[in-house]
Amino acid sequence: MGLRNTLIVMALLLSAYTRPQAKKTFMKKKEASKLRTVSTIPFSGAASLKSHAYFNETGELPCHFPNTQNLSLDELVIFWQDQNKLVLYELFKGQEKPNNVHPKYIGRTSFDQDSWTLRLHNVQIKDTGSYQCFIHHRRSQGLVSIHQMSSDLIVLANFSQPEIRLIANQTEKSNIINLTCSSTQGYPEPQKMYVRLNTKNSTSNYDAVMKKSQNNITELYHVSISMSFPIPPETNVTIFCVLQLEPTKIILSPPYNIDAKSPVPSPPVPDHILWIAALLVVFIVCGTVFVILRKRKTKQPGPSNECEIIKVEGKESEQTEKRVELQEPERSDEVQCDVNTSKATSDNKSATDF
Repeated sequence: MGLRNTLIVMALLLSAYTRPQAKKTFMKKKEASKLRTVSTIPFSGAASLKSHAYFNETGELPCHFPNTQNLSLDELVIFWQDQNKLVLYELFKGQEKPNNVHPKYIGRTSFDQDSWTLRLHNVQIKDTGSYQCFIHHRRSQGLVSIHQMSSDLIVLANFSQPEIRLIANQTEKSNIINLTCSSTQGYPEPQKMYVRLNTKNSTSNYDAVMKKSQNNITELYHVSISMSFPIPPETNVTIFCVLQLEPTKIILSPPYNIDAKSPVPSPPVPDHILWIAALLVVFIVCGTVFVILRKRKTKQPGPSNECEIIKVEGKESEQTEKRVELQEPERSDEVQCDVNTSKATSDNKSATDF
């Protein structure tokens, strides 16, 4: 009987000891179950804060917990989850719980206790999206949600400075220039790309169809254009490639300068053409002088011509007028003409005989 009573007492003591331990273990499992259940509840009904981060750098996911009750981390359960309900970070009673974090976020987060902000390192384009922060207070009756906040992370990547490359330079007989312009490693997709041509007195824009490609892993864009356009040869020209990211945000390429063409000199005139032209001028001048002198010689009056004219005029006046026979006849021009003619003939004959 004594041994039997002893065994019963030991069994009762063992039962009294193990029952609180089992209850404590059950409560821990229940709290963990509640935490997992809360973490799968999507956040809604509060304003979302937008946060920007650059590719391969660090983004911030704020929680903005006021902590008016001055609670310690040992009393809180804090975690962040993404829009797919994947856990980025968990702090349970002041202790990190990496086992509850999704593999894609392990080693990429750090918690700033002073600002209640989670930093996400090595940000990728795929990290763009919405994130939620949850803070619960651990009380005797279990976990009580005391704060929630949502934030939108926007990931950007700076495009490289556009680069101009000539396909073929313009020739002496053509003022058309052919070029390509390209920019790489950027996100999001730009609005357009075009060429700007500046001269001393004007600015012209030339649009083209923008070709784009996206890397399957990084999701970054590569964009380019190819085009041909005329350039004025008589003035200096500066060409820019313009990448327009937003209506008021652009990236310019380095300037590409083209100097004005020198005036093309006239080809020299061959010597034989000059000689021919000179001879023609001389011939024309000589011919003109000869014709003028000949005309002057033809028009000069002589003695015989004057007499013929006087004889004709005398015959006409005889028909119209009747002289008075009783009047003393005057020496007419006709008689004088005959005398002059006879004298001239005599002089010529004397000169011949001599």
